[in-house]
Amino acid sequence: MADDERETIRREFGEAVNMTAGELEEWLATDDSQSVGQKTGGSGESTGHESGRRIVELLKTEKADLTDDDYAHMRKVHGYVQRHLAQEPTKSDVESSKWRYSLMNWGHDPLKGS
Repeated sequence: MADDERETIRREFGEAVNMTAGELEEWLATDDSQSVGQKTGGSGESTGHESGRRIVELLKTEKADLTDDDYAHMRKVHGYVQRHLAQEPTKSDVESSKWRYSLMNWGHDPLKGS
């Protein structure tokens, strides 16, 4: 993977993930976090919750230590957040919506300032 492609992926990941590692870890420990998303495998954990745990690790990883697999996940996170933001519910109670909770599992709180 070329350096300019890695830089683009890092930038887009940084734009998509607006929660810190600490904020995301705290969120992932809540019942609300675990109540949303499609469950996969035998663990009972949702895809988004599993991704959130990976995002925490990515946020804590030094740039030089990121692998191609890490960059692939960062690209996936950006794509998910962009697609999910486009599906914003029309009702006004976004704060406690499953839409927001799903986004937060992927490291993006739509109510948090940029």
